[in-house]
Amino acid sequence: MLGRFLGLAAVIAVVSVGVASIASRSAPADAAVEPDRGGDDNPNWTTQKGKGGGWSSAPSTSASGGVVRLGRAEDSHFYADANVDGTSIRMMVDSGASVVALTRRDAEAIGVNVDDLPVTGTARTAGGDVPMRRLILDSVDVDGVEVRRVEAAVIDADMGVSLLGQSYLSKLDAVNVEGDTMTLR
Repeated sequence: MLGRFLGLAAVIAVVSVGVASIASRSAPADAAVEPDRGGDDNPNWTTQKGKGGGWSSAPSTSASGGVVRLGRAEDSHFYADANVDGTSIRMMVDSGASVVALTRRDAEAIGVNVDDLPVTGTARTAGGDVPMRRLILDSVDVDGVEVRRVEAAVIDADMGVSLLGQSYLSKLDAVNVEGDTMTLR
């Protein structure tokens, strides 16, 4: 149990290195998951810098739907049951994660052949750099609050849980925390 907790803490540290600002709606230039700026011909990931300094896919689609309220879990985090490309995945909401970060298990559950994705960069963890594989998800939907064409990365480390990061959260109209309730709108 302690090992799993430490692993989760390490992953949180990885994606929290470049804390993205929800208010500014863009990821900082030194985001935790840095895109490979080399000659990547992968058509499923952008290599062009977006307005405001963040990395974005084109076209970027705003969220649709209503309002979702998430209660704080016993471990003080917020979790959402997200429908990712038609498959239900339990995710921890992490505003410090630059992109949606999927575990290998969750990526395979939605039909991604992870080994067919090229390693296109690294994610920084407390234990060092780990390989990541980037992709664009067709849809991430949390109880009717849907975002299409969401940037994501499969992290080749034992994270324990996938992370609902800024590539989803920044497309919403609002993300608020009041007491033990997080509201996504």
